[in-house]
Amino acid sequence: MNKNYMVFSGTATKYLAERICQSLGCPLGELLITKFSDGEFAVSYEESIRGQDIFLVQSTFPNADNLMELLLMIDAAKRASARTINAVIPYFGWARQDRKDKPRVSIGAKLVADLLSAAGVNRVITMDLHADQIQGFFNVPVDHLYASNVILPYLQSLQLEDLVIASPDVGGSKRANTYAKYLGCPLVLCNKTRARANVVASMQIIGDVEGKNVVIIDDMVDTAGTITKAADIMKEAGAKTIRACASHCVMSGPASERVQNSALEEIVFTDSIPYSSQCCAKVKQLSVADLFAETIRRVINNESISSQYIV
Repeated sequence: MNKNYMVFSGTATKYLAERICQSLGCPLGELLITKFSDGEFAVSYEESIRGQDIFLVQSTFPNADNLMELLLMIDAAKRASARTINAVIPYFGWARQDRKDKPRVSIGAKLVADLLSAAGVNRVITMDLHADQIQGFFNVPVDHLYASNVILPYLQSLQLEDLVIASPDVGGSKRANTYAKYLGCPLVLCNKTRARANVVASMQIIGDVEGKNVVIIDDMVDTAGTITKAADIMKEAGAKTIRACASHCVMSGPASERVQNSALEEIVFTDSIPYSSQCCAKVKQLSVADLFAETIRRVINNESISSQYIV
C-alpha cells in the first residue's frame, strides 16, 4: 500500500477519524485548531504534509463551524504543498437545499460544493447524499458510498419473519424499494403532507402492515416527526414490531424525546454524526469506519470501489 498518505480530522468527527485510522493501521495526523475569544479559529498542521495524499475527515452538520473548519483545513493543506487533498465527509450538510422549490431561495448544496472546490479539494468521499444529483454539483471526483453496506447485514442478523420495508414518504420510495428487493420482502409507502418545514400535517399508509415486522428506511432523521408519526400509525394498523433505519443521526430539537415515546422498538443509524446514547435508549449506531477506511485504501492504490456497494 502506498505510504505517502496522511489522515487528519476536524473537531466534530475526530471519534470517527480515529476508528478509520485504526482500520487503516496508520496514526491520526497532528492538527492544531486555535480558537480565539471572538469565535474565530485558525488551522495549522503540526507535521510536514509536503507531497502527501491528504484525507480530511469532517462531517459538515450544523453549526457552520464544522464546514468552516473543513474549508480552512483544505486551504492550509493546499498552501503546505500537499499532493492531493481528499475531503472525507460522512454527512454532507446543507444537502436538503438541492433545488429551487419556491422563488428566491438559495441552493445551499451547490454553494457548499463551490466552496469546497474554491478551497482546493481534489476529491470528495461522502455517504448517502440527500439527493444523488448533488454529485453533479462538483467538478472533482465524488465517491458516493451507501450506509446499506452496514445496515443490511444488521437487518439480516435480526432474522425477522413477515418482514416489510416501509418508506416514510414518497420521496424515499426508491431507497426503500432497493432494500425490499435485496431482502425479498414487500414494500409499504407512507404518503405525507407538510404544514411547513419539520411539521407533518397528515399521513396515510399505502400497503398492508397488519401482523408484520416493519422496518422504516430513510436517509436522515432530523426532528423525528415524520418517522415517529409513521411508526405510531403503523402500530394502530396492526404492525407487530416497528423499527427504523437511517444513515444520518441528525436528531435535533425534540427528536430524542419523540423517538423514546413512540411505537418504535429501536432506531438504527450510522456514526456519521456523533450521538450520545444517554439521550435515547432506543438509538443504536453502527460504525462506517471500515467502509470509509477501505474506500480510502482503494483510492490510495488506484483501485475500483465498485465492490463497496451491496445495492
